[in-house]
Amino acid sequence: GGKDKVVLDLSCRQDPARGGYYVVTDRWQKFTDVTVDEAVTQLSAYCAEFLVHGVDVEGMRQGIVEPLVELLAEKSPIPVTYAGGIRSLEDMELVKRLGKGRVDATIGSALDMFGGDLSYAAVVEWHRQQQQA
Repeated sequence: GGKDKVVLDLSCRQDPARGGYYVVTDRWQKFTDVTVDEAVTQLSAYCAEFLVHGVDVEGMRQGIVEPLVELLAEKSPIPVTYAGGIRSLEDMELVKRLGKGRVDATIGSALDMFGGDLSYAAVVEWHRQQQQA
């Protein structure tokens, strides 16, 4: 047991009033006072990895939240996976580049098996190529 078995799932949105990205609760409607950079810095002592949802684009297949990916690369002291808005292999490349190789990504509704246009087989092949590079 212990923290090496824990992945902490954080949902976040940009708060236009305060600027920056904040952890949200209650079906993504309630902003907390905790910024994403504070959360990943302070909570990293209690988990092995973060899964961070950019809920402003979650499930929309309209592209990623680029500043959030950059923030995660800069601030997370432990492995982090970004979720939200990925629609193509180009978006995966963008996460890789903006995340400086430190941010992984997950794809949901864009996959063909969930009714999207992105081939699961193509994603597997892309991932295999990344591991060989």
